[in-house]
Amino acid sequence: MTSAPARPAGSNTVNPFIMTDDASALIAFVTDVFGAVDVAEARTVDTDGLVLHSELLIGDSMITIADRKPGWPFTPAFTRVYVDDVATTIARAERLGARVVTRPTDFFGDVLARFQDPQSNLWWIYRHTPVAAAQDWDADAVGDDTSWESFTSPELEYIHSTLVGAMAALTDPRASSAR
Repeated sequence: MTSAPARPAGSNTVNPFIMTDDASALIAFVTDVFGAVDVAEARTVDTDGLVLHSELLIGDSMITIADRKPGWPFTPAFTRVYVDDVATTIARAERLGARVVTRPTDFFGDVLARFQDPQSNLWWIYRHTPVAAAQDWDADAVGDDTSWESFTSPELEYIHSTLVGAMAALTDPRASSAR
């Protein structure tokens, strides 16, 4: 295993950076859904009033959220978050306008769900159960055949099909509001 490189306090080796329309709304959403801590002193606003930089701490991780500038392309984020209670997290997200993409489903001993936030970012939500996951994910049981068909199940088919559907439906939210 490699050691982690030097990084500032509160940062991990990898920290997602989300560009979105209405960064302030997404910051409020992430704060409410995940109990994120908004690092107020990190917030930087450009002369046009758009958020250039914000930092939110979720558990031991940091994400950065900023506004997209006019003319910048739509670039949805795809973020995985571990939580203690998937159903409660999904319910909070739904109350704040998220669309459930994948309802809570057993996934190799863990529970996985997905939602799309009001700015069209996709979130993978997991509750990890180390003992169950180790028992369910037995690489030896798969053997040399690593094709999808060798280990699929109704749960995996559902998880896969909901992602395929969500990805196919992704559109720039600015395009739909211009109509």
